[in-house]
Amino acid sequence: MIADILKAFVVGGVICTVGQILIDFTKLTPARILTGFVVAGVILSALGVYKPLADFAGAGATVPLTGFGHLLAEGIRKTIVSDGLLGIFTGGLTAAAGGVTAALLFGLGASLLFRQKDRL
Repeated sequence: MIADILKAFVVGGVICTVGQILIDFTKLTPARILTGFVVAGVILSALGVYKPLADFAGAGATVPLTGFGHLLAEGIRKTIVSDGLLGIFTGGLTAAAGGVTAALLFGLGASLLFRQKDRL
């Protein structure tokens, strides 16, 4: 268990370090860096590199935005096999629906539970 935690920490830390280096030493905006991470996850997944990394590091590779790109690519790949060409359009949405729904519901719940502090 400790080994799994360490693997997740190291891999997730390396991914976040790359993001911090891009913020500090390039003129890229944070939005471009974030979308770049999603696209990198899709590309690495298409090349067959990201799945072994996700299997090795667990949440250290699946929680960052590169993991979201991997999730979209895997959803599209699986849906193309079962539904054909239509899977290109529906696979990513189907695969990410649970996570996006949970994020929206938790965000709504937090907004109802906690008051806004910066009211004018």
